[in-house]
Amino acid sequence: MSQSSLNRRLTQAFGILLGIGIAIWILRGLGILTFLPGGIIWLFVLGAIALGIISFAQRTWWRF
Repeated sequence: MSQSSLNRRLTQAFGILLGIGIAIWILRGLGILTFLPGGIIWLFVLGAIALGIISFAQRTWWRF
């Protein structure tokens, strides 16, 4: 897998995880998804942050 392809996939995964986390947070706040624990939201947000950091590091520091 080339560097740009890997970075594109990491960026897409970052956006998807962040989008799902925000959507769940909003729906939970509106009272629609009240059965989901707050830990699920944190998993999506922290996963997105981790993928963002990995994507940044892969783009700037790691040379494959």
